[in-house]
Amino acid sequence: MVFMEYKELKNKSEKELQKLLEDWRNHLRDLRFKASSDQLKNVREIRQTRKNIAQVLFLLGGKKLEKKS
Repeated sequence: MVFMEYKELKNKSEKELQKLLEDWRNHLRDLRFKASSDQLKNVREIRQTRKNIAQVLFLLGGKKLEKKS
């Protein structure tokens, strides 16, 4: 899974962010399954995926506020 910088995420549309959010949530689920069965070697990837999900949610919230005003 490709991790993106915040600057790159800011330029994405709302639909692209929704798609990324769905992909990263699925990826996080897979990572957790691998970690529970001791197949995951880089557990830091879980933290990075959670961070990316939080950034996307933050941007989506901001875009929704922009639409309201």
